[in-house]
Amino acid sequence: MQAKSGIVSRSVSSVSSSRSGSFFAKLMAILSVALTVVLVDSVSAEAEAANSKYAGIVVDAKTGNVLYSENADRLQYPASLTKMMTIYMTFEALEQGRIRLDTPVPFSAHAAAQAPTKLGVRAGGTITVEQGILGLVTLSANDAATALGEMLGGGSEDRFAQLMTAKAHALGMTRTTYRNANGLPNTAQMTTARDQARLGIALRQHFPQYYGYFSTRAFKFGTRTIRSHNRLVGSVRGVDGIKTGYTRAAGFNLVSSVQVDGKSIVGVVLGGASTPARDAQMRNLIATYLPKASSRGGSSALIAQAAPAPAMIVTPAPVMPQKAQPQVAKTITAAQPPVSAAAADLSLPHKGPLPDARYQVAETEVAYTETAQPKSDNPLIAQPMPAPTKVKTTTFKEQASLSAPKPAPASTRPEQGDTAVDNVTTASTTPTTAAASSNNGPTGWVVQVGVSPSRQMAMDLLESAKSKGGKALSSAKPFAVAYAAGGDQLYRARFGGFDDQRDAVNACKALKKAGIKCWAAAQ
Repeated sequence: MQAKSGIVSRSVSSVSSSRSGSFFAKLMAILSVALTVVLVDSVSAEAEAANSKYAGIVVDAKTGNVLYSENADRLQYPASLTKMMTIYMTFEALEQGRIRLDTPVPFSAHAAAQAPTKLGVRAGGTITVEQGILGLVTLSANDAATALGEMLGGGSEDRFAQLMTAKAHALGMTRTTYRNANGLPNTAQMTTARDQARLGIALRQHFPQYYGYFSTRAFKFGTRTIRSHNRLVGSVRGVDGIKTGYTRAAGFNLVSSVQVDGKSIVGVVLGGASTPARDAQMRNLIATYLPKASSRGGSSALIAQAAPAPAMIVTPAPVMPQKAQPQVAKTITAAQPPVSAAAADLSLPHKGPLPDARYQVAETEVAYTETAQPKSDNPLIAQPMPAPTKVKTTTFKEQASLSAPKPAPASTRPEQGDTAVDNVTTASTTPTTAAASSNNGPTGWVVQVGVSPSRQMAMDLLESAKSKGGKALSSAKPFAVAYAAGGDQLYRARFGGFDDQRDAVNACKALKKAGIKCWAAAQ
């Protein structure tokens, strides 16, 4: 029995030793893999920083302080980061009520013919605006971007690109030029890391109600499940978007927004050598500079209650030409914790000038942007807004070309996705030579507070606004301007009688403090 007991005892000891050895072997293997990942990330980040195409910036989104900068003002190709501005313009149209999330977006032959990646909708088919947004933030769908651009540009992607450029300059993105809605190669389409950081912050600051779409991990498009290209969302704590991009000329681009423990930064990597190297560099930037961000800076206006989109969003199948699609699916709107971040000025207009006719084919207005006062010597804050472009309302003709920014390179070489490039110097529309109509009310600087379906309602709106505007509106003259929109007669509610731009901007500031949206422009 003793012998048998000894055998059993030795057997148990042997098994225990074997299990112990196996455990330590597995532990060492796990530690080895983790160490390898850290080393690879470190090496990739160092290699990325040494890449000749590389440019990067990290901005404290609460204070506007630039925490890190390398080649931040060098002109580079945006690639699919272009879609950030396409989305900005879409959010703007949604906020103004020009479109809805369920508005059909038609696909022209031009949109359907865009190079991959794409949703693959045929010419004559439609998707919803929400499907277009989701297609851009996850798949970076080129066809959906073009379709949205054509719809918002009155049927012309070229016209939409000019509106994108004008909006970029109004936001202070003075070195950015757009030529298309999706970022496919065009040598005249340029930007900088600093400009992309500014746009990333503007998206969060101006559209908190829609910003959650950028955290979408996947969505259901008909029978397809489309997953996000942004690998940092869901894998790096606090990353809630924003956008990836790649073309051969641009390299691998990424803009990331991070909000953790009361701190908020936006990082940009341009010209990455590969997806892993780009992502590793962004991880390195986040780990290095997020701890240095402020948790108390910024203005009193907060971007609050911006609920991230759920991991999976279900949308109806796209409507294809000649086919009815009876299936209907609702978007999942599962409750998520709110995301809060202070909205620093960063030389950005609080909402940007938002003229009513921005997307109408009949007319487009370019409004004036008030210049935010810099709060520090930081380059991102201290950079002045561009001087207002004195532009009058003009009428678009179907085949007329509008003025557009001069291409950054000396010449434009045709590439895939190129459109006609004209050699002019501004992003403004061509001023009309005719004098202002007497129906348009006082000339000079005006402040618009809204649009109403009748003249009386517009005047009532003005009377209510004037009672809240105080001394800044004491001598202002209320008037209503009629215009046609989609066959309907509408009336712009405006105040006139201001001596100069400063008086109009001050009046608008007073109205904003009273909770009334407005914008100042030259009549």
